[in-house]
Amino acid sequence: MKGIADEPQYSVGLVDGGTALCDVIDNYIDEQTLSEKNAFFVADLGAVMRQHVRWRTRMPLIRPYYAVRCNSSPAVIELLASLGSGFTCSNKAELELVLSHAVSPEDIIYSGVCKQVSQIKYAATNGVDLLVCDNEAELRKISRCHPGAKLLLQQAPAGERQGAGVQVVGVRSNISSSCEDDQVYLHAISDARYIFDLGEEMGFNMNILDIGGGFSGAEAQLDLVHSAVMSVVDLYFPSSSGVSLIAEPGSFFVSSAFTLAVSVISKKVVARDAKDQNQEELCANKQPEFQYFMNDGVYGSFSCRLSETLIGAPSVHKKTLVDAPLFSSSLWGPSGDDLDQVVESCLLPELNIGDWLVFKHAGAYGLGQPLLASTDSPAPPIFYFIFSRDWFEMQDTGVMQDTTLKNLSLVPYFFNSSQTGAALSVPA
Repeated sequence: MKGIADEPQYSVGLVDGGTALCDVIDNYIDEQTLSEKNAFFVADLGAVMRQHVRWRTRMPLIRPYYAVRCNSSPAVIELLASLGSGFTCSNKAELELVLSHAVSPEDIIYSGVCKQVSQIKYAATNGVDLLVCDNEAELRKISRCHPGAKLLLQQAPAGERQGAGVQVVGVRSNISSSCEDDQVYLHAISDARYIFDLGEEMGFNMNILDIGGGFSGAEAQLDLVHSAVMSVVDLYFPSSSGVSLIAEPGSFFVSSAFTLAVSVISKKVVARDAKDQNQEELCANKQPEFQYFMNDGVYGSFSCRLSETLIGAPSVHKKTLVDAPLFSSSLWGPSGDDLDQVVESCLLPELNIGDWLVFKHAGAYGLGQPLLASTDSPAPPIFYFIFSRDWFEMQDTGVMQDTTLKNLSLVPYFFNSSQTGAALSVPA
């Protein structure tokens, strides 16, 4: 299978369950090495499904509303919609994308912080009534442009009494993914109870508690959130209250499912950083330091670096370098800009132009269009696949019995002749 179209129709390679993920990535790299050598993503849709199953198992009473801004890949949207997820959209483009996949407007939250009037009107026209509001200015805009809106108030005790004629139906909090203190959840939900009481005194029917995003995907954090949230929810929002619990996970679903492969397009040997070494040590240390320039960077798939997110060191796709000596290295995008540094420092074997680097857990906040107008390279293509065991599990568990993935086409995945692998028949 060579190219895969991302939209409007896209294919998903069905891979033998006994195949290793690294073999799938190796095969795509081999194909790209023989063609344009463009950067590309490999997306395991089975990993998205498995994360959804984990959520349903560990957080059964909290419905997920997937944060589309994290990864707007159409295949992800279609798969999560088929699995019953709701969606949180931050702008009109995301609203249009989700609505185009036949998602009910009732299953969408419009969460943009500073919403444009035209986009509020678009939400109103298309029946998207559940909006997040966190300040008085937004409240007035919404009441004017979408009087039928139902608001989730971003948690802030002050100013909540100004209803401005719009219906308030719930409260939204947002707790950091790095939070490991269950007291934070206790305080957030007790504050939500206070806001609920204020709203109900004013005659609002408050029935939604949104605990927001910030889910890292770690088992321990998921267990912490569930145990902490449910212990205080039972106290402040018992089942008899009729309050629905929702959350807005994003990277939880997609981070581990996507792998990004980039190739080295240039290299430099630079002087080692000598600030912590004396002259004698410098003379004894003759190892060079390398700068490598890749065919994707901060103004493309690594745009999260602009918000100071750290990018982990990649693995090297070159089996002959497994036992090679390691050198201090830095990784840069193709622009030559001082801001286009992807990884400040890591240890890598000496690489040559044309070698490939593989970044795992690349599914969050890196799939948009290039940020620079001068960037002449399109966004990296996405090659979707799913292991046969995951596909059959989706069928066996019945999670997709009543839905149709109308834009998803399963095709047998063939390995290059130099690698092992067998074609699979596509289940009816």
